[in-house]
Amino acid sequence: MNNIPDGFKIAEFSGAFLERNGPYYIKRRGEQWLIAQRVETQHVNYLGIAHGGMLSTLADVALSSQPYLGEQPRPSVTTTSMTTNFLLGAKLGDWIVADAAIDRLSKRTAHVRGVIRRGDEVLLTMSGVFGIYRPG
Repeated sequence: MNNIPDGFKIAEFSGAFLERNGPYYIKRRGEQWLIAQRVETQHVNYLGIAHGGMLSTLADVALSSQPYLGEQPRPSVTTTSMTTNFLLGAKLGDWIVADAAIDRLSKRTAHVRGVIRRGDEVLLTMSGVFGIYRPG
C-alpha cells in the first residue's frame, strides 16, 4: 500500500494526534498545498470504510494548512469553525487528496474551502474559518 503518487512527499506535521492519524503527504500546486493520505487499516470503521473522524481530520489539516504554509514566518492557526459534507465513502487502500484554497484572508482570520477526492470523485466538501496568530 505504499505506492505514493509522483510529487507527494511525507508531511512533517507535528503532534501525537496527527502522527497517530497519519501519515499525511503533501504536494505544492501553485500557491496551494494538496494534502493526501492512503486509507489504512487504522482509518476504517466497522463497515470497512474510512471513519468520518479520519476524513474530518484530513479536512481540518488541509484547510488549516493553506494559511499556515502560505506565510513565513509560520503563523499559528486554530480552527474556529468547520463544515464537512460527506458525499461518498473511501475504502481501505484508497489514495485520497484534499484540495483547498483560501477564499478570504485578513489580519486575524482565514476563510478556506475545498474538497477531498478519490481520483475524479468528490468524497467530501469542506469549508472553515481559522484564527491566524502571527508572530511578533
